[in-house]
Amino acid sequence: MALSARKKAQYWRWAQYALLALLVIVVAGATDWAQISKSFFNFTAAQVLFPEIITVALVNTLIYTLCAFIAGSALGLILALMKMSSLAVWRWIATAYIEFFRGIPALLVFAAVGVGVPLAFQVRFDLIASVTIALGLVSAAYIAETLRAGLQAVPAGQMEAARSLGMPAWRAMVTIIIPQAFRIVLPPLTNELIVLTKDTSLVYIIGMSAAQFELTKMGQDGLQQPNMGLTSLVIAGALYLVITIPLGFVVRHLEAKTAKTKR
Repeated sequence: MALSARKKAQYWRWAQYALLALLVIVVAGATDWAQISKSFFNFTAAQVLFPEIITVALVNTLIYTLCAFIAGSALGLILALMKMSSLAVWRWIATAYIEFFRGIPALLVFAAVGVGVPLAFQVRFDLIASVTIALGLVSAAYIAETLRAGLQAVPAGQMEAARSLGMPAWRAMVTIIIPQAFRIVLPPLTNELIVLTKDTSLVYIIGMSAAQFELTKMGQDGLQQPNMGLTSLVIAGALYLVITIPLGFVVRHLEAKTAKTKR
């Protein structure tokens, strides 16, 4: 008797579950759990990281992220408006900037801002300023394209209605168009905030004192502690997730809300 398509699909699902269960059993049986616990979850040795990894490293990571995001959003908005300008030279400048900073690694920008500029121009920035400039320059290139898409998604009738009421173009842009554009692109902007949070791990190239450590640097330094294994990196990674997972939920909520509004 031939099986129906529904039965075949059901048996195929069961076979996949069985295969997955078998793989889990094999891996669990072959794993040296004592060594895993010692290498990755030695929380006794990791006590030396607390409370500094939270009160210093986590707080610094949040500060670096927010400063860079604010700078990147401000510059990105300017670039987005330049990209939409009727004057060709502004579009060329914005396009060149965006393509340049999207095409080079953020690590090079950190090296240029934190090491190259001070050596070349005898100008020294403090750490927060260096991080804000370096990450702000890179994130602005991505945020600019996101904001440009948002600005173009606002119906043209909004500007026309404002102008018909005698409102200057710049005022209509600031008070009507830009706020609507930001609401439209909130999900991708939140994604950019998640990316920036992880990019703060590049701050180490600038050099910093212990009071300026972020999560990755403190986790890396923790590897030098006796019997630490990789536990310090596991803790640092978990604290990154404390930041990024809620932001991911925010993104999904905003995307669902946007989709519901469109329907």
